[in-house]
Order: sequence, then structure tokens, then C-alpha cells
Amino acid sequence: MRHAALLLIECQNEWLSSQGKLQRLIEDRESFDNSVLNIEKALQHARKIKMSVAHVGLRFQDGYPELANGKSGLNKAIPNAGTFPLNGFGSAFFESLSPETGEFIVTGRTGSSGFASSNLDIWLRNNKIDTIYLTGYALHVCVESTFREAHDKGYNPVLIEDATAAFNTKQHKYVLENVVHHFGEHIPTDLFLAVQ
Repeated sequence: MRHAALLLIECQNEWLSSQGKLQRLIEDRESFDNSVLNIEKALQHARKIKMSVAHVGLRFQDGYPELANGKSGLNKAIPNAGTFPLNGFGSAFFESLSPETGEFIVTGRTGSSGFASSNLDIWLRNNKIDTIYLTGYALHVCVESTFREAHDKGYNPVLIEDATAAFNTKQHKYVLENVVHHFGEHIPTDLFLAVQ
């Protein structure tokens, strides 16, 4: 597992705390809650087998200058919702998924992909990691964007399918059935737990 890493995408209070601003977007509560439990299992396993772990969060300065007064998409939605403020409660990593000493915390990210303007790619390359296991939120937005870009950068991306969630079951199913096979593969958490 020297050449593999587990990525936790946006496992932050904004998504996972009952006070998080993104909780209202979740339509399939059972699937979402199950994904949290599976991320916890995956993280415990990665730590046990000493797999590299990266925490891929979002954090923006006051006024969201990184998004340049975005006119559409996430560049508009994030400032409007006031999500992921630097040093704010929503940007903190969820307690059960917080980084431990030695785990990598991605910085500089400004877009939907975990690679967007961040130090993720250089960390992966400097540590000779070629396979990345993806978990986190939301599957059909930031996880998918990271998955696609990982493929295009030459990595082998593997989505842990039940350790991520979209807003609803239809979105989750669409990504698994129509997107993933173009860019990598997907496995259940149980299969990831068998990795040694």
C-alpha cells in the first residue's frame, strides 16, 4: 500500500454536523448516514495498514476573494450560502474523521475538484502514490470532479461507492452506472477493508 492513498473529501462540519449548512440538501438520509459510518471504517482500516491519508477540505477567506465574485455555479453558490469560511465551524473537520498526526491536509483548494489550485497533486507525486481511494461529499459534484481529474492526471482512482453520498439515490446511481467506468472503478467498503 506504499503507492496508495485514501482521500476524504469535505468530511467537514458543513456536511456532517447537524448544524452544518449543507444538511438541508440531503434527501436520502439513510444512505448519507451509512456513508459516514463507512468512511469511519475506511479511515480506521487505512490507519491500521499504514496507508497514506489525505483530508481534502474547503476553506475560504472572508468575502470569498478566491472565487472572484463568481457569477454562476459553485463560485456563486458558496458565497451566497456562506459555507466553508476559513477558521469557521463549518470548515472544521468532523470530529470522528479529523486528521491525525502524519496525515496530509490539502490546502489551497478553490474549486470542485480536490486538485483545483491545491497541493494535492504534488503531495501524491512526491510520495509516489498512483492509486487513490475516494470517499466524501458530494458524490455527484466534488467527489466526481476529483475522480475525473485524478484519471486525467494519470492516477488510478477507485471510488468507495458506499463511503460517499449524493443528495439523493438517483444522483448516486447515475454516477455509479454512467460515469465511473469512464475514469476508474468502484468498490464497496467491505472490499476496501480487505486491502492489505
